[in-house]
Amino acid sequence: MGVESYLPCGVVYVDDLTASLNQTDRYDTLCVIDDVALPAVLARQIDDQKKFDAGIASEVSCFRCQLGTDLVRVVYSCVGELSDFDDVRRYAEAAGCSLRRALKAGAKYPVLVLPASSKRFPNAPLVALLGALHELYVPLQLREDVPTKSHRYRKIGVHYAENAQQGADLLRLVQTLEAGRFVARDIGGGDPERMAPPRVAEYVLRAFESGPVKVTVVDDPRVFERDYPLFQAVNRAAGTVERHRGRIIFLEYKPPKPARKTVVLVGKGVTYDTGGADIKAGGIMAGMSRDKCGAAAVAGFMKVVEQRKPEDVHAIGVLCMVRNSVGEECYVSDEMLTSRAGVRVRVGNTDAEGRMAMADALCQMKERVLSEGLPDPHLYTIATLTGHAVLAVGNSAIVMDNGPARAVDHGLMLQRAGEVVGDPFEISVLRREDFNFHKGKCYGEDVLQANNLPSSRTPRGHQGPAAFLMLATGLDSCGLNSSHPIKYSHLDIAGSAGDVPDTPTGSPILALAEAHLE
Repeated sequence: MGVESYLPCGVVYVDDLTASLNQTDRYDTLCVIDDVALPAVLARQIDDQKKFDAGIASEVSCFRCQLGTDLVRVVYSCVGELSDFDDVRRYAEAAGCSLRRALKAGAKYPVLVLPASSKRFPNAPLVALLGALHELYVPLQLREDVPTKSHRYRKIGVHYAENAQQGADLLRLVQTLEAGRFVARDIGGGDPERMAPPRVAEYVLRAFESGPVKVTVVDDPRVFERDYPLFQAVNRAAGTVERHRGRIIFLEYKPPKPARKTVVLVGKGVTYDTGGADIKAGGIMAGMSRDKCGAAAVAGFMKVVEQRKPEDVHAIGVLCMVRNSVGEECYVSDEMLTSRAGVRVRVGNTDAEGRMAMADALCQMKERVLSEGLPDPHLYTIATLTGHAVLAVGNSAIVMDNGPARAVDHGLMLQRAGEVVGDPFEISVLRREDFNFHKGKCYGEDVLQANNLPSSRTPRGHQGPAAFLMLATGLDSCGLNSSHPIKYSHLDIAGSAGDVPDTPTGSPILALAEAHLE
């Protein structure tokens, strides 16, 4: 499918606001979020409105302006004064508010007037437009079930006063990024049945059917038992129900030129997390359909790769789609399992299923890196993994690097990339204590999967799982002093992915695209 199929609405570039008023297909509303680079006649009237209504500086306002010979509805959503601690997301928020107010005002064809770039926020126009499109996203199931509500707008206009060519280029860039976020929102936001593992596979196959990204789906329980034993432990209970059976989905893009680097993303795709035998009790199970947002982000990033077609970046994505069901076949604490890497793992808590779902696929990717000599590889796991991450950093994502990744300042690089596109990261450091915590406690076991407390009540509760993933896959033997160092980073997006009832954000697609595809 074309990129248009993965946008919340059509997006039309409007070069001349006055000329567009005289066309048959004319806009009816201007959404303005900044005073910089506005047409003089519009800037004067907004200034007059500020003198009339002081609240315009702090609240979204809707009023009429004279533009040429026509009266036009203007929705003004001021970014406001920015402190040292604000970031570029203020532009996304203002743009989203302006579109929300335009909908209430009855607008049929709004034009978003993008802010000018600045030295502090060079990507303000891009982030503003992405914020507007985020606001206009319609959930997949509503689009399918009620076609008359499939769009909030059929199209919006975009005006960028600085330069028409730059505006057109910006629009193309936003469309590629938004296509990725759209795919991530569809997968991440779908309910436990609409986006059960087999249906995620169907969606992904359709989304990538005509492009350069190759899709391979593993669905055979015998293959799971042989090659992905930790994944299969989580899948055991769900595997008794055909529509809930697990899938591991591989996406691969090979560039037309020799690869300069290899980016490998493994995503947690738990389509519903009951907690398993250690069931989530006391009403805390609601929202657990969002536990697949890591895998959703992997699919979204690969959609961006499909659109951008980088000439020298080899990209691989793995979606580990599984439902953590409870029942007579479910795995339980105290089970001893042997991972793909030959590591003996004792289960400590069945609610720590995300690390189990990803570990064997991560090990397989490590094997590919070593056996195929992939150039400059960087392995990632992406997961809504711990409540501790939310307690620690709120709605930001967290990056944790192993030795080789930390040696090249990867965490700082990713944090800076996220900062400029409004996809923020905080950096956490892995330490010896995290590995000691997960080392086997009983004779005959190599690794303890988890303790029996929630991560939010466990010291260093979001760092430990990264150590587990390294221990269970053998990545702990690929450090700086080894003969085959491999960069590896674990991204915990529990706080940034977007929880019910909010729209999934698509984090960390923007930061990863900025870091690896620019």
